[in-house]
Amino acid sequence: MPIDRVLVDAAIDLTRRCFPGQDRGGAAALRLDDGTVLTSAAPRAVNGAVQLCHETGALCEAFKLGRRVTASVCVTAADGDRGFWVLAPCGVCQERLFEHGPDVEVGVPRPEDPRRWRTLRLRDVQPHWFARVFPEDGIWPYEGEE
Repeated sequence: MPIDRVLVDAAIDLTRRCFPGQDRGGAAALRLDDGTVLTSAAPRAVNGAVQLCHETGALCEAFKLGRRVTASVCVTAADGDRGFWVLAPCGVCQERLFEHGPDVEVGVPRPEDPRRWRTLRLRDVQPHWFARVFPEDGIWPYEGEE
């Protein structure tokens, strides 16, 4: 299922709860294979090197539940009163999401307006993923891939 308003709004709602009245902050929402929506936000840390991605908590929860992630979106509050922008998953989160297969759908911002998004499969966001060279290890191709 493509990234939809329900998933984006879940991330926005969590951002508002975790970072009330702040111009900056963000959160993520993930949809699982059973339709469950999980959200998470990263707490701030004095040492930026130890901060987590917003998706991390929801990914850990999906693992704990034994569920597969089918979709993921991350949002950030834009400075001032410019709304919420959708962010493509960072490289680390792409690696984490690849554990759930190349067909995980992710939200990416539209170039003309980051408040709007489109849905891409992870394989299309990262067409040259490093593990594609290891098919004998069962990492790639995934079922149905050629």
